[in-house]
Amino acid sequence: MKTPTQQPSTAHLDPAPTHLRRLDSPIGRIEVISNGEAIVSLAIERDGALPCDGVPEHGDAVLDRAVEQLDEYFAGHRRDFDLPLSLAGTAFQLAVWEQIAALDFGEVVSYGELGLGTGRATAGRAVGGAVGANPIPIIVPCHRVLGSDGRITGYSGGEGIPTKSWLLKHEGISHIASGVRVFGRDAENELDLTALEGDGLERDGLEAAWQTA
Repeated sequence: MKTPTQQPSTAHLDPAPTHLRRLDSPIGRIEVISNGEAIVSLAIERDGALPCDGVPEHGDAVLDRAVEQLDEYFAGHRRDFDLPLSLAGTAFQLAVWEQIAALDFGEVVSYGELGLGTGRATAGRAVGGAVGANPIPIIVPCHRVLGSDGRITGYSGGEGIPTKSWLLKHEGISHIASGVRVFGRDAENELDLTALEGDGLERDGLEAAWQTA
């Protein structure tokens, strides 16, 4: 992945972007936006809607590459992305996102480790806020950030925890979701919003840990 360029924290996306592509995926429709030179935003469908539904698609070279690489990722043929990115945020957010962008396929990091990487070991709430504000999920893989015990504490993309759990399973990463151990394995073809239980899941006395963590 190319090193993201940094923009001032006052930069905002145009509410009606002129460079936009959409694609279908196992976790719902995805919307990717560029500034004509780099990817600036990625959104995952939530409750059947995307932020810019109704805006006509208008691709460009970088968006075409992004859609192709995302299709390859979901098909299991791609493990990293080679795309120019432009991230707008505070200095602290950018420091967190830079660490996340450096994670390899199947690699995880804890919120505490991200805090240490910014020099603010006790900034757990701020780290969580920065992770949740990541404007380019999947490509900047914030789904690879877990609690120190391997549990999902939340996810701002798509349908939340089920979406993050799907992405982790897709990369073979075992984790804990809603008190249930989810074994890393190839994900199913579609996102199952009804169950974090069933095939590939095991309740192993983790409910108490979930309540006290």
